[in-house]
Amino acid sequence: MDELPVGRRVAYWRGRRNMSQQVFADRLGRSKSWVDKVERGVRALDRVSTLREVAAVLRIDPDLLIARDGAVGPEREPAADGVEVVRAALTRHPGLLRATAAPTDPVVYRARVAHAGATYGHGRYVDLLRLAPALLVDGHRLAGGGQAEQLLQAYRLIAFVLVKLGAAELAWLAADRALAVAGDDPVLAALAAVPLGQALRAAGRQQAAFETTIVAAHQVAPLEPGGGTAAERAACAAALLQAALAAAEAGDRSTANEMLDDAAAVIEPGGPERAAVDAARVATASMLGDGRRAVVAHEALVGDPGWQRLPIEHRAAHLVDVTGAYLRVGDAAGAGGALLHADRLVPAEVRIRPAGRTALAGALAAASRPDPHLLALAEATGVAR
Repeated sequence: MDELPVGRRVAYWRGRRNMSQQVFADRLGRSKSWVDKVERGVRALDRVSTLREVAAVLRIDPDLLIARDGAVGPEREPAADGVEVVRAALTRHPGLLRATAAPTDPVVYRARVAHAGATYGHGRYVDLLRLAPALLVDGHRLAGGGQAEQLLQAYRLIAFVLVKLGAAELAWLAADRALAVAGDDPVLAALAAVPLGQALRAAGRQQAAFETTIVAAHQVAPLEPGGGTAAERAACAAALLQAALAAAEAGDRSTANEMLDDAAAVIEPGGPERAAVDAARVATASMLGDGRRAVVAHEALVGDPGWQRLPIEHRAAHLVDVTGAYLRVGDAAGAGGALLHADRLVPAEVRIRPAGRTALAGALAAASRPDPHLLALAEATGVAR
């Protein structure tokens, strides 16, 4: 990829996102002819602001369009290396792993998965990538039966972090493995459908993401209000939220709102999942182009006690994602403040995650006089203004 001209890189990533030239042009507010000329090299992409717009629509870091030497920056190199190690681990078929070495102690493995979960929840993504290969290998050597939930959780965590780092197809594979581990258990299947929905959305397959998550949610949904176990309700709500996000990305406002309302109806009114539903409402409003509603809902959310119940990773990711809503309403200072807050919580969300770097570039471009702290963050991260 590093030797390809910019236009060819645009065409490559557009194909990866399963967008036609017309759809891509519509999202950019350009003509199909303009896109065709860019991809053929007839028209140069020589303005930084335009490059950022293109990268934002493609959901990639602008550096992927302009880098010449293949470097990813000092903070992102360990993440890139870690993704490749996980890729190698996922390439080994699980059926070949059971016959070698001693069985894994399920008690010890449970503790390791819990540690991996805490690592992800605190936004230590590179550390999780280091843990991932051994978790995968040892998970398929678990002694005794009934260990599906632990191996499934390992696959879920790996899929989640791969989505964050822009490896959608690899995340898709990990999530698909999780779904296979779930077997006939509807709760485990719903839990596996969540990262699968994320991976499909990141790959530009919103319809497939919606269908996968809505089917999983319906299989575990309680038959009456207040029915079902807490695990069933939580799994159902999580799958419904993914369905809502997929519908919003496809521009289907009514379906997205219906899914959000269904998720809110499943969980306890004052339960810990309430903040996750509220965060999803912010995200869907932003995806649907309603920046003002997204900003108002976001500011209400961070002022609510439920905000602190979200994992640090979730809060930081939300702050990165809401940047677009602030920019849509012309509030560059609000966008910069959200990114600085995210960086304080989980530096990797802004410094390593492609979406965070793209958001940082957008906030800098929109600010006539950027906050000095934002400029320092950009310098440390290697994001050019």
